Amino acid sequence: MQKPIVVVGSINLDLVVGADRIPQVGETIIGHTFNTFHGGKGANQAVAAAKLGYPVSMVGNVGNDAFGTQLRNGLEDAGVDSTYVNTVEGASGVALITTGRGGENNIVVVPGANGHLTPEQLEKAATILEHAGLLLTQLEIPLETVEYLAQFAERHNIPLMLDPAPARELSGKLLRKVSWITPNETETEKLLRTNFENGDQGAYAAAECLLDCGVKNVLLKLGSRGCLIAQGTLAKERVPAFSVNAVDTTGAGDAFNAGFAVGLMRGSTVARSAIFACAVAAISVTHHGAQPSMPTWAEVKAFVNNRLGSEASFLAVESKV
Repeated sequence: MQKPIVVVGSINLDLVVGADRIPQVGETIIGHTFNTFHGGKGANQAVAAAKLGYPVSMVGNVGNDAFGTQLRNGLEDAGVDSTYVNTVEGASGVALITTGRGGENNIVVVPGANGHLTPEQLEKAATILEHAGLLLTQLEIPLETVEYLAQFAERHNIPLMLDPAPARELSGKLLRKVSWITPNETETEKLLRTNFENGDQGAYAAAECLLDCGVKNVLLKLGSRGCLIAQGTLAKERVPAFSVNAVDTTGAGDAFNAGFAVGLMRGSTVARSAIFACAVAAISVTHHGAQPSMPTWAEVKAFVNNRLGSEASFLAVESKV
């Protein structure tokens, strides 16, 4: 029996405005579309992994408002186990998102119920956490809850993948408990409190600094340039991105994390899991919305076989739920 991926994180409703471009500070512009999508970095990662055919459980909070019911239903419809999704007093989390024609976006998140996900609630979810093959978390929930999860993961010898977004400084004590950290370049600079030069040289230096902080492994997301793998004293590896026409980058990082997690859990090497993750993220940006854009296993397999041909033999193993 496969050990599930367990995601501990945020569950939001995304309110998405499309415009020709993102407005400057103090500027009002006319948009051309408005949509609501199920989102939240935690829920996005859970749904993405579930749509890839891997068993996933979600630990998080929704409010006792109408959004909360929608969000729980969205998780369940995607195949995510919502047993440990709590309904708490007050509003569900929301994200206000503006996207430009090139797929660029800016986002303001209001935590709502996510801000009330406490270590005590994780204690009540200990049964599912203990049986996880991999734990995924982000920073849209209270930091004390992330720290508790890291301690739990270390105590039970369960790998922990941390997506350090929204960007903030983190203690060395927490970082040393992380098996995989998956920041983008902006988040890396925030973590390390320093700027790096653009390009691969800066990325390599940043990854090395993260390793020096005590993180076991680094997967540095480089956007259209792919990603950089840094594992302890092993040689670093750069994995290129797939070229696509992006229409909405919302949730791309979450798609990437889920793809990488699923690759690892299915027994792929780190490099092949990163290629798979790049494919999942690439497909996701060609559609609007976060969770609606997450591809299925069959879609990713067809995409990679089309792009890589015989080199994609590592995807020959079918999804096993």
